[in-house]
Amino acid sequence: MPAWQDYLKDRRSQYLEELLDFLRIPSISSLPEYADDVKRAGEWVAARLETASFEGVRVLPTGGHPVVYGEWLHTPGKPTIMIYGHFDTQPVDPIEQWTHPPFEPIVRDDRVYARGASDDKGNMLTAILATEAMLKCHGTLPVNLKFFFEGQEEIGSPQLSEFIASNKDLLACDLVLSADGGQWEADQPALHIGLRGLCSLQLDVRGADHDVHSGTYGGTFQNPIHALAHLIDSMHSPEGKVLVEGFYDTVRSLSDTERAQIADIPYNESDYMAKLGVTELFGEPGHTTYQRAWTRPTLEVNGIWGGFQDEGIKTVIPSQAHAKISCRLVPDQHPEPIIELIRSHVEKHTPPGVTVKASPIPSKAEPYLIPYDHPGNQAARAVHKSLFSKEPYYTRMGGSIPVCNIMLKHLGAYTVNFAFGLNDENAHAPDEFFRLTSFELGQKAYGMILEQLSCLEIQSNGKPS
Repeated sequence: MPAWQDYLKDRRSQYLEELLDFLRIPSISSLPEYADDVKRAGEWVAARLETASFEGVRVLPTGGHPVVYGEWLHTPGKPTIMIYGHFDTQPVDPIEQWTHPPFEPIVRDDRVYARGASDDKGNMLTAILATEAMLKCHGTLPVNLKFFFEGQEEIGSPQLSEFIASNKDLLACDLVLSADGGQWEADQPALHIGLRGLCSLQLDVRGADHDVHSGTYGGTFQNPIHALAHLIDSMHSPEGKVLVEGFYDTVRSLSDTERAQIADIPYNESDYMAKLGVTELFGEPGHTTYQRAWTRPTLEVNGIWGGFQDEGIKTVIPSQAHAKISCRLVPDQHPEPIIELIRSHVEKHTPPGVTVKASPIPSKAEPYLIPYDHPGNQAARAVHKSLFSKEPYYTRMGGSIPVCNIMLKHLGAYTVNFAFGLNDENAHAPDEFFRLTSFELGQKAYGMILEQLSCLEIQSNGKPS
């Protein structure tokens, strides 16, 4: 066992206490009243990087929640690797469903329970601890290293694109390792090679200039709720295909290799339905469940409201009705053109007697895809095979991590998913937890992958060969 692995093992209790301390900071990025706590979490991360002997550590303003940077650049001729993660968390509601207060972490059954335990504080801390062990034991690292941790991932990283574009020299690297993500199962590794993008809109339907009596005026003019229902219904076929004209025009088809990779992943439809609590699956025809979840675009209604909401009945025709719509995007779709296609559809299908405003919601992300045989993925595959004694599945994620495409766009660097959370750990939900076995495995894995990446050959243009 390398000395750095012994170092990690000897400090197991210390590192757990540090994780608990980190988790006590309520760094909820979506709620303004927690802005100081998000900053405090960033300062905690910066202090931990300094303790680990990294240089140039700083907390940097973005115009929103801050980012944290640190570096160690003393291996000439070796690649420069950036490790990414985030220290902000989701809100904790519904608070009544938590067994313990969400920011008072507790260890039970070899799990640590707290908001942010799995997503992403536990995962991101593993990389700091692993590299600290290597530096303390050997005085050097196998690669040049940069850390980039953000405090706004849970709100879509709204300031990150501009920030990274303005700091290209500081952040320049050959490859990014993302500590935000996870594995397929506790005993089955996975390489997440794709993420869907995101765009969102709000529809505001207006009819009469005030609410009116449904007996006096009912049947004489357009009800905004009826109009909204008609408009939403016009966006899908009965089979589940999106009917917005042009919606699929730029969607990239799967290759035979990609289809085979997805088909190799075990799938049990009964288990899938049981997990959701549904009796039947539904979606765009002609595609498997995993294909629809990972590689096909969607248009979903996330919320709808209007009129009387309280108990009982109020015989009123409301003057307004509203809905929020989000689309998950795949290569080669982009948020702005999709938003315009939906706006055109809304204009074309608005029923008479109402007006509809379709307003983009700022949260958006480009889809992301890394070649499955990219050298960074090959290094991750070698580590997974060593740790799990199994080939990883090549999977995709239906959600979005905006920074992946941002890094590729501005730095020319691909991001390899390298995290160890699991799907059952209640990320974004009450009683979120992180397995201590994953916390320790992640530390070992990060040391191993940096050793693997030291062999990554760099072309004259600075990109992996």
